[in-house]
Amino acid sequence: MMHALRRGDSVQKKLLSFKDTSIVIDDVVACTLDVVRSKILSFPNKFHPSNLRILSSFNGLLLVCNQDSGCQLILWNPTTRRYKVLCDDYFNYNHHRNSDTGGIYDYFNYNHHRNSDTGGIYFDQFNDLKVLNIRCYRNVTAARVYSRRRESWKTTNFDSVNNYGSSGYSWSTGVYADKTIYFLVSNYWYPLGERNIVAFDVLSETFRMLHFPESIVVNPCQGHFLTIAKRLHMIVIGKSDELTADLLRYEEEEGWMKVFVFNNPRVVDYVDRRRRTNIIEDNKWLITSIWGV
Repeated sequence: MMHALRRGDSVQKKLLSFKDTSIVIDDVVACTLDVVRSKILSFPNKFHPSNLRILSSFNGLLLVCNQDSGCQLILWNPTTRRYKVLCDDYFNYNHHRNSDTGGIYDYFNYNHHRNSDTGGIYFDQFNDLKVLNIRCYRNVTAARVYSRRRESWKTTNFDSVNNYGSSGYSWSTGVYADKTIYFLVSNYWYPLGERNIVAFDVLSETFRMLHFPESIVVNPCQGHFLTIAKRLHMIVIGKSDELTADLLRYEEEEGWMKVFVFNNPRVVDYVDRRRRTNIIEDNKWLITSIWGV
């Protein structure tokens, strides 16, 4: 599990990696990892790195899921080493709190099968740091929002978008861009190649659906969100007769616009992938997909 922070105005770029037994931070120098000066971090409360999963990042903060305890959510600042375990009091022992959840069964109360959790971090219009947590369980998708100021959770309505709670759907981590957190939801089973984009407006705290780029007709294909100059972009990797890779930018009115085509993308085999220490070199990007890298 890796997390990279790339900022256009930042001189120092770092890559944080969750290894099997350690957490490693490497400096990115000239698009190459400086593995000679790697630093080892210890995670708070002696959580084992193999049980940790990064759900989202925002301004240097990481939203981490501790899978050993039912995806316990933790806010962590790797730079200052400060952390906060997010309370779960609102949902504890409330299996049928119809008055609180509007008749919705409490899907956050069960601690098993929480590896489908995803989420995002943001500031609302009142400068309150908040955490969005999306949970998929038993074919139902539920969402809640944590307020750092109030130190409590509240449920948020998910009815405005389709339900993608079945095990056939895979949710990406949340990517923040222009007051919105975006998630890519894919289904590689049936219907084959179904791809959806769920957007969460951090001001209204409501969900909506976006269309996957219609110009991408290759099936199957994958999308990978990233933020460039605070704008939402997506690298789309497709495979028909040959491997293709395009960079698209999202515009609110125009939709998706292709801004770059990667020349001669190729799959890197597993052995070479583990040996590589460069992320971007000579305008070459290393991207994980279902067909390799």
